[in-house]
Amino acid sequence: MTSLSLLTLEAADLTAAETFYAASGLGAHVSLRAAGDEPSEGFRGFAVSLTVPRPADVRALVDAAVDAGATALKPAAKSFWGYGAIVRTPDGTVWKFASSEKKDNGPATGRVDRVVLLLGTTDITASKECYVGHGLTVAKSYGRKYVEFAAPEGAPTLALYPLKGLAKDVGLPAGGSGSHRIALGGDGSPFTDPDGFAWEPAVVASAL
Repeated sequence: MTSLSLLTLEAADLTAAETFYAASGLGAHVSLRAAGDEPSEGFRGFAVSLTVPRPADVRALVDAAVDAGATALKPAAKSFWGYGAIVRTPDGTVWKFASSEKKDNGPATGRVDRVVLLLGTTDITASKECYVGHGLTVAKSYGRKYVEFAAPEGAPTLALYPLKGLAKDVGLPAGGSGSHRIALGGDGSPFTDPDGFAWEPAVVASAL
């Protein structure tokens, strides 16, 4: 089964990004490398989501990210689905922190149960067909609203979301342009999906 195994963020200022990700603790979930010359403006079309056990874990992640220099797009708060928050890091990456629990049920555990890469797509059906054609297995599919692919234990999960819906969810305009500033590492041959997200062999990505 083909699957996503590594997320590599590309930063215009690699030294600053390394400092931020080390200080915030988010570097445990991604690798970093220097960005190329292509510009990147606005929303980059993706978000990295961390699912955690408790609301206290959400707040701890937000506090660490903001203290290190991130901007809160949506403060920690209850929602229909649970408890969550959204931040944007200095390199421009959007991170979501979420717990299915709404009630404060204890101190932060420090645990991250799941990492999900949400890719915004202009045609979810075409993107789904592309990924299935490259060997990924669909785990969940809700028509044109959401698609999630199977992932091995401990690996990040890949999910597709309509671009405009994802942008609205994270609180940013959908009209970004230029480089996505992310590379998706996995097994199999390199390819680029219909929305311009590039896949590469995981061994190519350099670790943080």
